[in-house]
Amino acid sequence: MKLIALPAFSDNYLWLWHQDQLAVVVDPGDAAPVLQALANDGLKLAAILVTHHHADHVGGVRELHLATGAQVFGPASEAVPAPFTPVMQGDALELLGQTVQVLDVPGHTAGHVAYVLPNAPQSPVLFCGDTLFSGGCGRIFEGTPTQMLTSLDLLASLPASTRVCCAHEYTLSNLRFALAVEPSNTDLQTYAAHCQQLRAQGLPTLPAQLGMELQINPFLRARHPHVRHAVAQHAGLSALEQTNDVAVFAALREWKNDFK
Repeated sequence: MKLIALPAFSDNYLWLWHQDQLAVVVDPGDAAPVLQALANDGLKLAAILVTHHHADHVGGVRELHLATGAQVFGPASEAVPAPFTPVMQGDALELLGQTVQVLDVPGHTAGHVAYVLPNAPQSPVLFCGDTLFSGGCGRIFEGTPTQMLTSLDLLASLPASTRVCCAHEYTLSNLRFALAVEPSNTDLQTYAAHCQQLRAQGLPTLPAQLGMELQINPFLRARHPHVRHAVAQHAGLSALEQTNDVAVFAALREWKNDFK
Protein backbone atom coordinates (compact mmCIF):
# COMPACT_ATOMS: atom_id res chain seq x y z
CA MET A 1 0.00 0.00 0.00
CA LYS A 2 1.43 3.36 -1.05
CA LEU A 3 0.11 6.60 0.49
CA ILE A 4 0.52 9.90 -1.37
CA ALA A 5 -0.41 13.47 -0.43
CA LEU A 6 -1.46 15.38 -3.56
CA PRO A 7 -1.24 19.17 -3.03
CA ALA A 8 -4.23 21.18 -4.25
CA PHE A 9 -5.37 24.81 -4.04
CA SER A 10 -3.23 26.80 -1.57
CA ASP A 11 -2.98 24.31 1.30
CA ASN A 12 -5.17 21.22 0.70
CA TYR A 13 -3.96 17.64 0.50
CA LEU A 14 -5.93 15.08 -1.52
CA TRP A 15 -4.88 11.71 -0.13
CA LEU A 16 -4.35 8.94 -2.68
CA TRP A 17 -3.53 5.39 -1.68
CA HIS A 18 -2.97 2.51 -4.04
CA GLN A 19 -2.33 -1.19 -4.03
CA ASP A 20 -0.81 -2.52 -7.24
CA GLN A 21 -2.65 -0.65 -10.02
CA LEU A 22 -5.85 0.25 -8.16
CA ALA A 23 -6.27 3.48 -6.20
CA VAL A 24 -8.57 5.24 -3.76
CA VAL A 25 -8.66 9.01 -3.28
CA VAL A 26 -9.98 10.93 -0.28
CA ASP A 27 -11.66 14.36 -0.50
CA PRO A 28 -10.80 15.27 -4.11
CA GLY A 29 -11.70 18.96 -4.16
CA ASP A 30 -9.96 19.21 -7.54
CA ALA A 31 -9.94 16.43 -10.13
CA ALA A 32 -6.86 17.61 -12.05
CA PRO A 33 -4.08 16.53 -9.65
CA VAL A 34 -5.79 13.18 -9.14
CA LEU A 35 -6.11 12.49 -12.86
CA GLN A 36 -2.47 13.51 -13.33
CA ALA A 37 -1.31 11.15 -10.57
CA LEU A 38 -3.36 8.29 -12.01
CA ALA A 39 -1.86 8.86 -15.45
CA ASN A 40 1.70 9.20 -14.12
CA ASP A 41 1.59 5.88 -12.27
CA GLY A 42 -0.75 3.95 -14.59
CA LEU A 43 -3.43 3.61 -11.91
CA LYS A 44 -7.16 2.98 -12.11
CA LEU A 45 -9.34 4.80 -9.58
CA ALA A 46 -11.56 2.30 -7.76
CA ALA A 47 -13.19 4.48 -5.11
CA ILE A 48 -13.63 8.02 -3.84
CA LEU A 49 -14.06 8.68 -0.11
CA VAL A 50 -15.60 11.96 1.04
CA THR A 51 -15.45 13.19 4.65
CA HIS A 52 -17.75 16.22 4.35
CA HIS A 53 -19.55 18.44 1.89
CA HIS A 54 -17.34 21.54 1.64
CA ALA A 55 -16.39 22.50 -1.91
CA ASP A 56 -12.64 22.05 -1.44
CA HIS A 57 -13.37 18.40 -0.58
CA VAL A 58 -16.03 17.50 -3.17
CA GLY A 59 -15.31 19.84 -6.10
CA GLY A 60 -13.65 17.15 -8.22
CA VAL A 61 -15.89 14.23 -7.29
CA ARG A 62 -18.28 14.38 -10.23
CA GLU A 63 -15.52 14.77 -12.84
CA LEU A 64 -13.54 11.89 -11.36
CA HIS A 65 -16.60 9.65 -11.20
CA LEU A 66 -17.49 10.37 -14.82
CA ALA A 67 -13.89 9.92 -15.98
CA THR A 68 -13.15 6.71 -14.08
CA GLY A 69 -16.43 5.13 -12.94
CA ALA A 70 -15.06 5.04 -9.38
CA GLN A 71 -17.64 4.37 -6.67
CA VAL A 72 -18.25 7.33 -4.37
CA PHE A 73 -18.74 6.99 -0.60
CA GLY A 74 -19.74 9.89 1.61
CA PRO A 75 -21.50 10.92 4.83
CA ALA A 76 -25.13 9.84 4.85
CA SER A 77 -26.47 13.16 6.11
CA GLU A 78 -24.52 15.53 3.86
CA ALA A 79 -24.85 16.69 0.26
CA VAL A 80 -22.28 14.75 -1.74
CA PRO A 81 -22.33 14.78 -5.57
CA ALA A 82 -24.55 11.93 -6.73
CA PRO A 83 -24.46 9.06 -7.25
CA PHE A 84 -22.86 8.13 -3.95
CA THR A 85 -23.12 5.40 -1.35
CA PRO A 86 -24.01 6.87 2.07
CA VAL A 87 -21.92 5.75 5.03
CA MET A 88 -22.07 6.30 8.79
CA GLN A 89 -20.63 5.16 12.11
CA GLY A 90 -20.24 1.38 12.24
CA ASP A 91 -20.01 0.83 8.48
CA ALA A 92 -16.99 -1.04 7.17
CA LEU A 93 -15.86 -1.01 3.53
CA GLU A 94 -13.50 -3.45 1.86
CA LEU A 95 -11.28 -1.54 -0.56
CA LEU A 96 -8.07 -2.76 -2.21
CA GLY A 97 -7.69 -5.50 0.36
CA GLN A 98 -8.08 -3.10 3.27
CA THR A 99 -10.91 -2.79 5.78
CA VAL A 100 -12.03 0.84 5.99
CA GLN A 101 -13.99 1.69 9.12
CA VAL A 102 -16.31 4.70 9.17
CA LEU A 103 -16.50 7.00 12.21
CA ASP A 104 -19.02 9.79 12.78
CA VAL A 105 -17.09 12.93 13.78
CA PRO A 106 -19.52 15.88 13.69
CA GLY A 107 -18.40 19.35 14.69
CA HIS A 108 -16.75 21.00 11.69
CA THR A 109 -19.89 20.05 9.75
CA ALA A 110 -23.00 18.35 11.05
CA GLY A 111 -22.45 15.02 9.29
CA HIS A 112 -18.64 14.84 9.00
CA VAL A 113 -17.17 11.32 8.91
CA ALA A 114 -13.64 9.92 9.12
CA TYR A 115 -12.17 6.76 7.65
CA VAL A 116 -9.77 4.43 9.46
CA LEU A 117 -7.67 1.63 7.97
CA PRO A 118 -6.91 -0.31 11.17
CA ASN A 119 -4.84 -3.02 9.50
CA ALA A 120 -2.84 -0.93 7.05
CA PRO A 121 0.80 -2.04 6.61
CA GLN A 122 3.24 -0.60 9.16
CA SER A 123 0.53 1.23 11.16
CA PRO A 124 -3.14 2.26 11.00
CA VAL A 125 -4.16 5.18 8.79
CA LEU A 126 -6.78 7.85 9.60
CA PHE A 127 -8.34 10.12 6.99
CA CYS A 128 -9.93 12.78 9.18
CA GLY A 129 -10.85 15.56 6.75
CA ASP A 130 -11.12 18.85 8.65
CA THR A 131 -11.87 17.42 12.11
CA LEU A 132 -8.29 16.97 13.33
CA PHE A 133 -5.20 18.82 12.12
CA SER A 134 -1.63 18.47 13.26
CA GLY A 135 -1.47 20.79 16.25
CA GLY A 136 -5.09 21.84 15.84
CA CYS A 137 -8.67 21.02 14.92
CA GLY A 138 -11.26 22.30 12.48
CA ARG A 139 -13.45 25.31 13.06
CA ILE A 140 -16.90 24.53 14.36
CA PHE A 141 -19.22 25.65 11.56
CA GLU A 142 -22.32 23.46 11.82
CA GLY A 143 -21.84 21.40 14.96
CA THR A 144 -21.31 22.26 18.61
CA PRO A 145 -18.28 22.30 20.93
CA THR A 146 -19.73 19.24 22.66
CA GLN A 147 -19.85 17.37 19.34
CA MET A 148 -16.33 18.42 18.36
CA LEU A 149 -14.86 17.43 21.72
CA THR A 150 -16.61 14.05 21.52
CA SER A 151 -15.32 13.56 17.96
CA LEU A 152 -11.75 14.38 18.97
CA ASP A 153 -12.02 12.04 21.96
CA LEU A 154 -13.05 9.28 19.54
CA LEU A 155 -10.06 9.91 17.28
CA ALA A 156 -7.74 10.17 20.29
CA SER A 157 -8.77 6.65 21.30
CA LEU A 158 -7.20 5.14 18.17
CA PRO A 159 -3.78 3.47 18.45
CA ALA A 160 -0.93 5.91 19.12
CA SER A 161 0.86 4.65 15.99
CA THR A 162 -2.00 5.82 13.73
CA ARG A 163 -0.90 7.98 10.81
CA VAL A 164 -3.12 11.07 10.76
CA CYS A 165 -3.88 12.22 7.21
CA CYS A 166 -5.34 15.71 7.60
CA ALA A 167 -6.75 17.60 4.64
CA HIS A 168 -4.77 20.84 5.07
CA GLU A 169 -1.20 21.97 5.62
CA TYR A 170 -2.05 24.15 8.61
CA THR A 171 0.63 22.72 10.88
CA LEU A 172 2.96 25.68 11.36
CA SER A 173 0.19 28.17 12.14
CA ASN A 174 -1.44 25.64 14.46
CA LEU A 175 1.83 25.12 16.31
CA ARG A 176 2.31 28.86 16.80
CA PHE A 177 -1.01 28.86 18.63
CA ALA A 178 -0.15 25.68 20.53
CA LEU A 179 3.04 27.35 21.78
CA ALA A 180 1.02 30.32 22.98
CA VAL A 181 -1.10 27.89 25.01
CA GLU A 182 1.74 25.68 26.27
CA PRO A 183 5.03 27.61 25.89
CA SER A 184 6.91 25.27 28.25
CA ASN A 185 5.91 22.03 26.45
CA THR A 186 9.29 20.68 25.33
CA ASP A 187 7.74 18.02 23.07
CA LEU A 188 5.88 20.83 21.33
CA GLN A 189 9.00 22.96 20.98
CA THR A 190 10.91 20.07 19.39
CA TYR A 191 8.05 19.14 17.08
CA ALA A 192 7.60 22.75 15.93
CA ALA A 193 11.28 22.97 15.00
CA HIS A 194 11.03 19.68 13.11
CA CYS A 195 8.00 20.85 11.14
CA GLN A 196 9.67 24.16 10.31
CA GLN A 197 12.58 22.21 8.82
CA LEU A 198 10.21 20.08 6.74
CA ARG A 199 8.41 23.10 5.31
CA ALA A 200 11.69 24.89 4.62
CA GLN A 201 12.58 21.90 2.42
CA GLY A 202 9.20 22.03 0.69
CA LEU A 203 8.08 18.80 2.36
CA PRO A 204 4.68 18.12 3.93
CA THR A 205 4.37 17.87 7.71
CA LEU A 206 1.81 15.11 7.19
CA PRO A 207 0.87 12.44 7.89
CA ALA A 208 1.24 13.20 11.57
CA GLN A 209 1.40 10.50 14.23
CA LEU A 210 -1.44 10.35 16.72
CA GLY A 211 0.88 9.61 19.63
CA MET A 212 2.74 12.86 18.97
CA GLU A 213 -0.51 14.78 18.60
CA LEU A 214 -1.53 13.63 22.07
CA GLN A 215 1.66 15.28 23.35
CA ILE A 216 1.49 18.58 21.44
CA ASN A 217 -2.05 19.32 20.20
CA PRO A 218 -3.92 21.60 22.64
CA PHE A 219 -7.30 20.44 21.34
CA LEU A 220 -6.47 16.84 22.27
CA ARG A 221 -5.04 18.14 25.56
CA ALA A 222 -7.90 20.41 26.60
CA ARG A 223 -8.22 18.51 29.90
CA HIS A 224 -4.51 18.79 30.71
CA PRO A 225 -3.95 21.07 33.73
CA HIS A 226 -1.52 23.34 31.86
CA VAL A 227 -3.92 23.82 28.95
CA ARG A 228 -6.91 24.24 31.22
CA HIS A 229 -5.07 26.89 33.26
CA ALA A 230 -3.93 28.81 30.16
CA VAL A 231 -7.46 28.84 28.72
CA ALA A 232 -8.95 29.94 32.03
CA GLN A 233 -6.45 32.80 32.29
CA HIS A 234 -6.97 33.91 28.69
CA ALA A 235 -10.77 33.69 28.68
CA GLY A 236 -11.38 34.71 32.28
CA LEU A 237 -13.32 31.55 33.05
CA SER A 238 -15.01 31.24 36.40
CA ALA A 239 -13.93 28.54 38.85
CA LEU A 240 -17.02 26.54 37.88
CA GLU A 241 -16.36 26.93 34.14
CA GLN A 242 -12.79 25.76 34.63
CA THR A 243 -14.11 22.38 35.78
CA ASN A 244 -16.37 22.02 32.72
CA ASP A 245 -14.60 20.19 29.87
CA VAL A 246 -16.87 21.60 27.17
CA ALA A 247 -16.60 25.18 28.47
CA VAL A 248 -12.80 24.95 28.46
CA PHE A 249 -12.75 23.38 24.98
CA ALA A 250 -15.16 26.01 23.59
CA ALA A 251 -13.03 28.82 25.02
CA LEU A 252 -9.89 27.22 23.56
CA ARG A 253 -11.50 27.06 20.13
CA GLU A 254 -12.61 30.72 20.40
CA TRP A 255 -9.07 31.69 21.37
CA LYS A 256 -7.75 29.98 18.25
CA ASN A 257 -10.43 31.62 16.08
CA ASP A 258 -9.11 35.06 17.06
CA PHE A 259 -5.41 34.17 17.25
CA LYS A 260 -3.10 36.16 14.96
